[in-house]
Amino acid sequence: MKKEYLIYKLSESVKTTCKIDNNLFVQYNVKRGLRNEDGTGVLVGLTQIGNVVGYERMPDGALRAIPGKLYYRGYDLDDIVHDLVESRRFGFEEVAFLMLSGKLPDKDELGNFRKLICSNMPLEQKIKMSIIELEGQNIMNILARSVLEMYNYDLSPDDTSPDNLMRQSIDLISKFPTIIAYAYNILRHSSRGRSLHIRHPIEDISIAENFLYMLKRDYTPLDARTLDLLLVLQAEHGGGNNSTFTVRVTSSSGTDTYSSIAAGIGSLKGPLHGGANIQVVDMFNHLKKNIADWKNKEEIDRYFTRMLNKEVYNKSGLIYGIGHAVYTISDPRAILLKALARDLAREKKRESEFAFLELLEERAIESFYNFKGEKKRVSSNIDFYSGFVYEMIGLPQEIYTPLFAMARIVGWTAHRIEELNFKSKRIIRPAYKNILEAQPYVSVDDR
Repeated sequence: MKKEYLIYKLSESVKTTCKIDNNLFVQYNVKRGLRNEDGTGVLVGLTQIGNVVGYERMPDGALRAIPGKLYYRGYDLDDIVHDLVESRRFGFEEVAFLMLSGKLPDKDELGNFRKLICSNMPLEQKIKMSIIELEGQNIMNILARSVLEMYNYDLSPDDTSPDNLMRQSIDLISKFPTIIAYAYNILRHSSRGRSLHIRHPIEDISIAENFLYMLKRDYTPLDARTLDLLLVLQAEHGGGNNSTFTVRVTSSSGTDTYSSIAAGIGSLKGPLHGGANIQVVDMFNHLKKNIADWKNKEEIDRYFTRMLNKEVYNKSGLIYGIGHAVYTISDPRAILLKALARDLAREKKRESEFAFLELLEERAIESFYNFKGEKKRVSSNIDFYSGFVYEMIGLPQEIYTPLFAMARIVGWTAHRIEELNFKSKRIIRPAYKNILEAQPYVSVDDR
């Protein structure tokens, strides 16, 4: 039997064996996707790190949607970002310190932490060579492989004591920007025939500035501050998001830091999680070509209705960047990012595109509401503007999702430290209901 035919036969069997009636989830009270019937997440743990708020519980027990809020260690993200914008300073390192320690740093602590981050950014020579040898089209895969490679150069890779976990966390936060910048430069050289420039990180500048220097060198102060704030916005999003939950699940088994973080990278790589901003950019470019009048609401509404009916664009029935598992009325990150995008569009002379994107956001929400009915109210999410911001900064699409990982490594490591320091640790093991009846076994000669 040929290999291709055997694979075909096996895959045909899967079409039958993987069919499960959706009504059975209700019958057995199974929380599919760890979601309650009202769409909220099933509570499976406690945390003091991030808090994602999109609803409030009414006296009668019903949920009422409210404007979204995101808290980092109890601090409102709005307050953190507004202070950074007003003082025109870089804040990603400050947020990393807050997430890892649970407290805001004073000036001396922050200065020392920044120096520690900078001193840890250079890569070991063997990891540099590994990135060159691993040249490939997907930088998320190279990032995961590089993280696993770091295990081999750690003198205490399996030590899960608080001190060692903190050391490993700081090292990962420091090295993610360098790995991503190196991997992209290798990709650019190997697949496009461009000159190979490897710039080493330099001291006394922020992670955002260092990353832009290593990647493209030519950037404006607003580019750097905007990237820094985007990293701040994506540093953490509660323990229930898919990649952070993956890190917590693997951490609960007692595995090493590098294996756990590599698993989180694999989760984030998925298009339903970290890859959505690329899809928004693709959709935006499509709409720019197919909407004749960028100010005509009726024309935009008609096109979105056709998209929802799976008639145009990629016929998925989706409007990318619209909707979120928790936020309904608003995603606080999208609101903050929109303000940053407006300033950057002004500097880059792309105000007309920004105005079009802003109108698309308004009409997409309204079109979705009209299409689904009043029971389904949605808002835009952070992905709706992040891709456009990356594009204006001059960043290539190949690193959009790795940039998400570069930010989220802060939340991942904070949650790992918390998971491994509970007084009463327990491996995370949810249950699955088997709905298949017992089958009599038949000997191979009688089948």
